[in-house]
Amino acid sequence: MKTRLRLFIYLQCFLIGGLVDSSALPSGVRPISVTSKAGSRVVLPCSWKPHRAEVSPSACHVQWVSPPFTVFEQRSEDKWQAKEFDGRLEVPEETLGSGNCSLIIKDVQIRDTGSYESFMVVDGARSGKTRVLLQSVRLSVTDNKSWVSHPPGQDLVLDLHTSHSFTVVFQSRNSSAWLDVWSRGGKNSERVEKHPLHEQLTIKTLKSSDEGTYKVLDENGYAVSTVQLSVTENSPTLRAHQKQENLPKGDAAKSSCSVLLIVSLFVWSLQTLHLH
Repeated sequence: MKTRLRLFIYLQCFLIGGLVDSSALPSGVRPISVTSKAGSRVVLPCSWKPHRAEVSPSACHVQWVSPPFTVFEQRSEDKWQAKEFDGRLEVPEETLGSGNCSLIIKDVQIRDTGSYESFMVVDGARSGKTRVLLQSVRLSVTDNKSWVSHPPGQDLVLDLHTSHSFTVVFQSRNSSAWLDVWSRGGKNSERVEKHPLHEQLTIKTLKSSDEGTYKVLDENGYAVSTVQLSVTENSPTLRAHQKQENLPKGDAAKSSCSVLLIVSLFVWSLQTLHLH
C-alpha cells in the first residue's frame, strides 16, 4: 500500500514539478505582435522552461486558444485543430520537449488575424487540470502589395500566393468599376490562363487598356494581394532590355576595343612628336 502511495505521489510530482518550472513562467505576460503576408508561413512564438534539461514530448500538453475558442491542442500523439484552419497548424514535436511550443501557421490567411494565447495544461494532485498561460500573441495578416511596369505586348504573371485565392478583379486607371478577370474553377480564356501546377495567373499580350489595379481576393472577399500595373513603352523592363541589346557583343565588342586602342596610340604619338 505504501509503495503504491509513493508511486502515486512521484507521478503527481513529475507532472506538476517536473513538467513545468513555475518560477520560469511569466507572471504578467506581455503580448507579442507578429505581422505576416497572406499565403506565407508564420510562427507564433512560445517557450516554456522544463524543470529538467529535457522532457519527453509525450509529457507535454499544449493548448493554443484564439479567445474564446481553442484552435489547437496536442498531448503526446493526440492532436486536434479547429476545422477552419484545415490542417495548417503545427507544433513540432522535435522541439517541444526542449521548451519550444511555438505554433506554426502554414498558408496564413487574412481571416487568421487576431489574438492567440498558448497554455501548458498541468495535471494537479488535488485541483485537477490547470492551465498555465505561457504567451499571448497578436497576429496581423496583410495583403501583398506590389507595383509593376511592362511594355505593350508583354505578358503579366500574377502571383495568386495561396490556393485559397478565389477570384481576381481589375479596376482600370480611368474607371471606378471593378471587373472580374478570373475565378477559381472557371475556364481559361484566350488572354487569361491559370498555371496547371503553380498558383500563378498569366495575362497575355498586355495592352494600354490593361493598365490599372489588380486585386486577388479569397473566398471571403479579403484582398490577398494588390498589384498596380503600368503599361508603357518606357517601362524599366523595356529600358533594361534595350540597354542590353545596345551593348557590343562577341567579335563586335573586341573590334570596338581594338579601334579605340589604335586611335589612342595614334593621338599619343602625335602629342609626343609635337613636344620634340
